[in-house]
Amino acid sequence: MEHITLLIGIVIITALVFDFTNGFHDTANAMATTISTGALTPRIAVAMSAGLNLVGAFLSIEVAKTISSGIIDEGSGVQPEVIFAGLVGAIIWNLLTWLAGLPSSSSHALMGGLMGATIAAVGTGAVNGDVVVMKVLIPALAAPLVAGIASLCATRLTYRLARHAQEEQTAKGYRAGQITSAALVSLAHGTNDAQKTMGVITLALVTGGALAPGSDPPVWVIASAGMAIALGTYLGGWRIIRTMGKGITDIQPPQGFAAQTSAAATILASSHIGFSLSTTHVCSGAVMGSGLGRKGGVVRWSTAGRMVVGWALTLPAAGLVAAGAALLAEQGDWGVTAVAVLTVAICGAIWLRSRREPVDHTNVNDVRPAGAPVPAQAAAGEAPEPAGVVTTALQAVAPPPAGTGEVSAAPALSGSAGPEERPGERPGEQGAHVAPGRPASASASASSVS
Repeated sequence: MEHITLLIGIVIITALVFDFTNGFHDTANAMATTISTGALTPRIAVAMSAGLNLVGAFLSIEVAKTISSGIIDEGSGVQPEVIFAGLVGAIIWNLLTWLAGLPSSSSHALMGGLMGATIAAVGTGAVNGDVVVMKVLIPALAAPLVAGIASLCATRLTYRLARHAQEEQTAKGYRAGQITSAALVSLAHGTNDAQKTMGVITLALVTGGALAPGSDPPVWVIASAGMAIALGTYLGGWRIIRTMGKGITDIQPPQGFAAQTSAAATILASSHIGFSLSTTHVCSGAVMGSGLGRKGGVVRWSTAGRMVVGWALTLPAAGLVAAGAALLAEQGDWGVTAVAVLTVAICGAIWLRSRREPVDHTNVNDVRPAGAPVPAQAAAGEAPEPAGVVTTALQAVAPPPAGTGEVSAAPALSGSAGPEERPGERPGEQGAHVAPGRPASASASASSVS
């Protein structure tokens, strides 16, 4: 019993670590458009999002029930070390995609990890396939489409209603609207994603005999999950914020307002009925829809395609890592220890690699042409170091470099807009618009994709 108690404690700590990575991995969902349009400064944006994530964690437990008693059969013989292995797979995939700046799904990483570890340890019969299809796969396909269509319609309606108004007159209103809609997305994210960690901890307590099957998450589980995701959100996943805010489309305040409102409505509705959808899929779909909804707006489909590839890889990749971890963890105490040590080593290596080119609140809206040396290298006159095998693999699903495969759309990608958005712009100026007070080189740099 002491062994089980210690193992459950390790699982709970690992689950909270995953919740922390979920927070900073998904900060972009709520705040990328608000930060990229300047509606809020980066630090204020992530602080507001963190607080609302914490509040959202207390609003519902429907998604937690789906995780704790829906996907995995509690009576199939699943042990706490299997859940530990599933969390390891999810954490490693989250950090790899964060390093690449790829907005992938933390939810699907968790589910893929749990399913992979369970199948490796117990067999396919321990996974409730009908629940996976109805409450995971179908929402994964439908949610971005629903949010995208809603955002497209909302964007077109927003521009139509304001077509005769001066930009200066509407700027303050759109700023307030963006802040409000971003707050809704943050609240919805806490309501949906924090519950997934609650569900995992509850499942671990059930498998260890500390709770009866079918039990609701205890209050301390709800509170700890809410605080972990809030802390991760406050630290900010700046790499993914950069991709979401700058890499998919050039977002103006009306688009940001429409995208965030559509995403919040979709997430809150799904949380109410217990659909464990990906907030990343929803928010990415909404951003794409806002790009299509604005006259003259362009979606960078090559970037969107790489994101979709990353989404498709999430379930199997996290599952494979978790399956290997489960097979090792089942060897006994030394196996669990080995998995823990390897996980810490891999996470440390990813973090050290990220420090070679840090992204934070001071440069989240700055993007650098591909192949250019980092500032420290440029100052020393050094050439950039060649990419390693892992970096090269990650770049396959990272946003494309500026000017690669986007030649035909280059004018639009630099921020071109229709007559409604840029009255008085002369022919030939599209793609070369420079904000007052900004040098042309800075404008060109800000429109490139990292």
